[in-house]
Amino acid sequence: MSFPKRINFQASASDKSLVIVGSKNPVKLDCTNEAFSLAFSKEFLVNGVSAASQVSEQPIGDAETLLGAINRVKNSKMAFPEADYWIGIEGGIATDEFGMNAFAWIYIEDKSGLSGKAKTGTFYLPKGIASLINSGMELGHADDQFFAKENSKQQGGSVGILTHGVVDRKAYYSQAIILALIPFLNKNLF
Repeated sequence: MSFPKRINFQASASDKSLVIVGSKNPVKLDCTNEAFSLAFSKEFLVNGVSAASQVSEQPIGDAETLLGAINRVKNSKMAFPEADYWIGIEGGIATDEFGMNAFAWIYIEDKSGLSGKAKTGTFYLPKGIASLINSGMELGHADDQFFAKENSKQQGGSVGILTHGVVDRKAYYSQAIILALIPFLNKNLF
């Protein structure tokens, strides 16, 4: 039995806009691909590059975390100036009267110089993880040690572990990426 040839009506890779993520983490690549495709209702070519954040291994507070995302974009632009978009995703922690919380900042630029940014939701970390971070450990390593996992930040991350997979890292970042794309979806307003 023979099957008819499949006809591909999708645009070729050269017709797709190129998005460079300032990381090679597969979760960050997947969530970027998903968010851009949902926001623009088209396909993109998404690639990652190891781009330095030039901030602490574990950024603390909004300012340092956002700066890490911005630096990832700047360094990605130097590596791939021919891209259409560059995106930096940087996770951070902060402490307030309720305890230590985790979040991420998203920063995006396009080739015209337009930019957008958004912050994920925040969630509080268990005291045992906070203690490991306070001793100098980065959140992903603290999760691995505390929960006896391996390389959890390239999987569901803290949010996935703590929500028992209901919200994984991909879903967590995807929404914030879409929010950071608001200026690109409404160029007449920005």
